[in-house]
Amino acid sequence: MELIPATKGAFEVSVNNALLYSKLETGVFPDSEELIKQMKS
Repeated sequence: MELIPATKGAFEVSVNNALLYSKLETGVFPDSEELIKQMKS
């Protein structure tokens, strides 16, 4: 895992360069359990 500082409240999760979640798109933080499911699949 690598944390990359961002600006303007960005919170994005990528695995192997595939974006799984973007707070910039949704406006809210992800549900941690749903995010973990996506990371495992």
